[in-house]
Amino acid sequence: MLARRGITSCTRLLTASRSLSTFQSKDVIVTKAGHPKIKPKLDELVFGKYFSDHMLVCDYKDAEWEHPRILPFQNFSISPAWTSLHYGIQCFEGMKAYKTSNGDVRLFRPDLNIQRMQRTANMLTLPEFDGDEFLVLLKNLLKLDASWVPDSNSASLYIRPTYISTDPVIGVRPPTEARLFVITGPVGPYYEQKGTDLFKAVKLMADPAYVRAWEGGIGAYKAGGNYAPTLKVQQVAASRGCQQVLWLYGDDLQMTEAGTMNFFVYWTNEQGERELITAPLDSGLILPGVTRQSVLDLTREWGEFKVTERMVTMPEFLRAIESDRVIEVFGCGTACMIAPIDSMLFENKDIPIPTMSSGAVLSQRLFTTLSDIQVGKTEHPWSVSIYS
Repeated sequence: MLARRGITSCTRLLTASRSLSTFQSKDVIVTKAGHPKIKPKLDELVFGKYFSDHMLVCDYKDAEWEHPRILPFQNFSISPAWTSLHYGIQCFEGMKAYKTSNGDVRLFRPDLNIQRMQRTANMLTLPEFDGDEFLVLLKNLLKLDASWVPDSNSASLYIRPTYISTDPVIGVRPPTEARLFVITGPVGPYYEQKGTDLFKAVKLMADPAYVRAWEGGIGAYKAGGNYAPTLKVQQVAASRGCQQVLWLYGDDLQMTEAGTMNFFVYWTNEQGERELITAPLDSGLILPGVTRQSVLDLTREWGEFKVTERMVTMPEFLRAIESDRVIEVFGCGTACMIAPIDSMLFENKDIPIPTMSSGAVLSQRLFTTLSDIQVGKTEHPWSVSIYS
């Protein structure tokens, strides 16, 4: 039995090694669109509505990757038995490309997105792919559609890498066929801007009746199955006058995430120290956001206040509100970057948060600092040219 297990393990390692070696950017086949689309005007941009001329498609079959293809944007012809449709064997990423003042096109920390997708793919038993080769392919796609990157500080090109199982069978099992693809499209702000304000504050519904993730689950992975169950709760929040959900967890009501964003509190703690605090990753409840990591890296580099990763409970937060120790609260993510939070609905009571009344100084500073890096105003290793 041990020998048989050893043979199986070796076979899996050989298959993984073979699959990685066949994922090669040099093998890409490019077919250009014959009739480019008409690009929308900047003031017409709606998040997720418009798509660029081309897409990247990489298929895995017979224990190896086929040649990658860059194709005109098009629909897929699929089997109704694809296991991704039935069992949710699929994951995705959210990235953006930005145009600089000199016409360069930049990605923001793409290595972190790719590594996160690899971790999620491994958890879903999807075939391995080479991250460095994938980044080269992504850059090739963006070079072809560089004219789709908006020439604006308030807009960008959204990038959606997606990875799905394509086995045409009924049965729950690790996939032997898969498709890794990327589509892109120009987008404006995720949340509607209010007048000339830099960003609009949002209100959260905090209700312990609803749980997004739990210990031992997959909350730390960007799998599609984490998102569909939140839609009904989002409707409930909207019916109560809230834009997003503050996800609470456990008997002590730990504050975990805000909608699809990581959640931050900036306050004066009980020891009298200024502190920025967010939930840690070790619980498995929290998605390791790229913007989250960037906020932590920047503020630790500034060294102006304490930066902590630990859970904050709702009772602890309410005590801080009552004693006027909360300064700002915000969510962050690729789609919205920094979203200030100015109120919560908890136990049918509105809880005002002084984020905007205090000037949202930290939120705006983070927003501006990250934006300047992304569009090349501030040179930084996190900003990666597609031509490099």
